[in-house]
Amino acid sequence: MLFFLFAFFTEVAGTMAGFGSSTLVLPLALLFFDFKSALVIVALLHIFGNVGRVAFFRHGLDKRLIILFGIPSVICAVIGASLVNYISQDVLRFILGIFLLLFAGVSLIKPALQFPPTKTSALVGGGASGFIAGLIGTGGALRGSFLTAFNLDKNVYIATSAIIAIAVDITRLPIYLAGGFLDAQYYWYIPILFAVAIVGSFIGKLIMNIISQHTFRVVVLSAIGIIGMKFILDWISI
Repeated sequence: MLFFLFAFFTEVAGTMAGFGSSTLVLPLALLFFDFKSALVIVALLHIFGNVGRVAFFRHGLDKRLIILFGIPSVICAVIGASLVNYISQDVLRFILGIFLLLFAGVSLIKPALQFPPTKTSALVGGGASGFIAGLIGTGGALRGSFLTAFNLDKNVYIATSAIIAIAVDITRLPIYLAGGFLDAQYYWYIPILFAVAIVGSFIGKLIMNIISQHTFRVVVLSAIGIIGMKFILDWISI
């Protein structure tokens, strides 16, 4: 029940912060599950949450970006997910820690930093974020840093990012399941994850304009950086 409570709040926070829930919920999921089980559970939560975001922010999609960004994302997600079985979980946690710390640090120090709005940026960003999502289960933060360069309307940005994320997740999820990452004892989590994700996305949409987006984002990024540092220190202490 504690995990489901965490999952709900990360869905709300991820919707409001603008980079999805996986960056927040995966580190928390690792407090309850091994890395491989966490990858599957978070992927399911992420799919359900993004379905909700598409439904709640459906006023327009950038089809060109979905193709340019989505195709390399899906291809590279397959590559990243295929490597999970060949890298130890301690190393994967260390990689995740570095990614979270770098993302939080860069976002806090240079919040206006963005990539040029070019076709090359879309292709590179799609490939890089897809690979990271497949390997360590969270690529939304990197995806967002590239997509913000295109100055999309808020609703279009969230819906477009969600569609790409769904494509990546439904590509990598069968690879995880085929590898036996999720034990049968967790199957009953699936309908609860669906409910948590949909309600969390809806609540996030309702309150995202009530509080200061800047203040909230700073708090979330600081928490991500602390979690990333913990994973790095855990690996160093092994």
